[in-house]
Amino acid sequence: MSPAGYWPQLRAAIEAGADACYFGLHHFSARAKVGFSLEELPEVMRTLHGRGVRGYLTFNTLVFDHEIDAAARAVEAAAKAGVDALIVQDIGVLKMVREMAPGLELHASTQTSITSAEGVEFALGLGVERVTLARELSIEEVAAIYDRTGAELEIFVHGALCVAYSGQCFSSEAWGGRSANRGQCAQACRLEYEMVVDGAVAPLGDARYLLSPGDLSGLRHVPQIVEAGVSSLKIEGRYKEADYVALTTRAYRQAVDDP
Repeated sequence: MSPAGYWPQLRAAIEAGADACYFGLHHFSARAKVGFSLEELPEVMRTLHGRGVRGYLTFNTLVFDHEIDAAARAVEAAAKAGVDALIVQDIGVLKMVREMAPGLELHASTQTSITSAEGVEFALGLGVERVTLARELSIEEVAAIYDRTGAELEIFVHGALCVAYSGQCFSSEAWGGRSANRGQCAQACRLEYEMVVDGAVAPLGDARYLLSPGDLSGLRHVPQIVEAGVSSLKIEGRYKEADYVALTTRAYRQAVDDP
């Protein structure tokens, strides 16, 4: 599954061999700076389905009470456009979609922070058909969850990592009023920091980015990931350019097809 911030990335993913793309709107998405309008959704889905590619809409932010009507309109538009699934964080939204569009497939976002078989079973009980597990899990832990649940599991295999568990970071909101859980993360963890020990600045050498983890690359581990029971390999990067989407999609396409 490949990221599509907008049309160039969507087309790049298709041409590079993606089985599915995930994309957002300009609201209700954890990547608020990119995405499609409601009016563009039908054309997005026609483009994807015309090439045999599935399209998943990220609806993965928390929804406030005053936004319920707008959220319902977005869900209705997604269902009419033929979106294959919604990727959801908010349990209230899960329940709303089940009532409004019972035929629309639901996936639990990685922001639901599911790290165990019990968490997967809870999500399945809410009507979720696929669970995107927390990024902190090892392949062995993922395999154990699959062995216990037999569920359709998805994991991130490539791209940037959040220093907080499953992206549950509140620093951006605390420091600047931009909520990461509302798609407005300021990425404060990417800045350079000093370490102060007993009142003195400690020498760090090249390790200036104390809160920024290195990007994930699971390309060499694709056979073990598939063997662990993972159904979907997800590439992070809805803020990335089309060239990045094309290169990473092609690399993982080949790794899956020719392990």
